[in-house]
Amino acid sequence: MTTSCVRREAVEVFADYHQFYVQDGQVNPPAPEDWTDADVANRAKVAPNVVVICPVRNMSVPVEVELHSSEPQFDAGEVDHIVECSLELPSGHLQIHECTGGPVLDWRINPGQYQVLALFSRLGSLSDDGLEGEDRYRVFLWPGAERSLRVVQEWSGQ
Repeated sequence: MTTSCVRREAVEVFADYHQFYVQDGQVNPPAPEDWTDADVANRAKVAPNVVVICPVRNMSVPVEVELHSSEPQFDAGEVDHIVECSLELPSGHLQIHECTGGPVLDWRINPGQYQVLALFSRLGSLSDDGLEGEDRYRVFLWPGAERSLRVVQEWSGQ
């Protein structure tokens, strides 16, 4: 954890349909339905007031969420896949929301535009049936300008 970390919480998220949402809970945006092959390869999709993160398992996965005051530092050598984008939180009601369940994290933060960095680790640890694994997900947020989704580091495994 870096010195810019303001808040941190670890949650277990049921990633039904290989998805969970980072979203504005007051707006409660609809999940995007216009998926492309590129979105699937990116393992993430952005729509107004929501970022969809796509874990490799269709099961419960560990997710750490960190709010920072500025861009955080991390060791990219320990990460398999990295996606960056932005998220508008007009109400400041940040939620981590399961695809077919409800919110598993519910924070009140300052309303505004945030940078989002999603880190996917240990993706190659899945069992043959895809049900077990040591995969982990971290989501960093900090105030910043709007930016399009970009894959910073791509995992080439299956």
